[in-house]
Amino acid sequence: MLPRRRRKDQDETAYLWCGRQKSVCDPDRVPGIYAGIAFCMGEICSMKKRVKLIVAYDGTAYHGWQVQPNAVTVEGVLNEKLTGLLGEEITVTGASRTDAGVHSLGNVAVFDTETRIPADKISYALNQRLPEDIVVQDSAEVPADFHPRFTDSRKTYEYRILNRRFPIPTLRHDTYFYYRPLDVEAMKEAAGYLVGEHDFKSFCTVGAQVETTVRTIYDLTVTKEEDVIKIRVTGNGFLYNMVRILAGTLISVGIHEREPEDMTRVLAACDRTAAGPTAPACGLTMVGISYETKKQ
Repeated sequence: MLPRRRRKDQDETAYLWCGRQKSVCDPDRVPGIYAGIAFCMGEICSMKKRVKLIVAYDGTAYHGWQVQPNAVTVEGVLNEKLTGLLGEEITVTGASRTDAGVHSLGNVAVFDTETRIPADKISYALNQRLPEDIVVQDSAEVPADFHPRFTDSRKTYEYRILNRRFPIPTLRHDTYFYYRPLDVEAMKEAAGYLVGEHDFKSFCTVGAQVETTVRTIYDLTVTKEEDVIKIRVTGNGFLYNMVRILAGTLISVGIHEREPEDMTRVLAACDRTAAGPTAPACGLTMVGISYETKKQ
């Protein structure tokens, strides 16, 4: 005997009667809604949805984003807290696998869930369970085929340098202290050579597994406000440690170890030894990711 029919507004999840086994129900093939339950070849099935999170975190206490054995990571904490909140095994997929000590104002992650909690309310519930150094800024439902890494996007990172005689304790977690005076104008000139589509192999850690080292930098600025120098870069993607190597190379220009026009030679070399050192992780923050909308 079928359960009693109920109004659509009585069940926000709207499970449906359908005839496909272990699959998401197709509303166009459903004869009716019955008490929030769907029978798929004799089994109960549910409406899965994909949820996108925008995640901010202080990376100081974490061994990076990606799950690692015997290490605390941002991804691992999100998986654990989401699984506890939703009562189902959750594994998030992140847009940027930031390194240990790197911070974020807006990394993007997605996961699939059968929860009845509205997607835009998950952020509120999840933040109650997360530690203070990880905060979800937004949650929203996205199309099932949305992938945070493979969808065309622009990523923005910022590298902060405290350039003065002595450090400031309150800036120690998100700003790299460098005591030698830096020539900001020379750094700006050098940055101009790096804008555009180039082979950035010289700015990639040796041994990185990538199909191509060609990337496009849309914008690269160097600014100074009081004692803090900010290197902000926007591109269509970045190689392993690329932003930190860019920062280290611009610092070497700032202390006149190399000239701004040397950037042309560094790019052409396609050799990691041609660029400057890798700047420390603490100064790097992922600012955010913008996704390109599909043209109709």
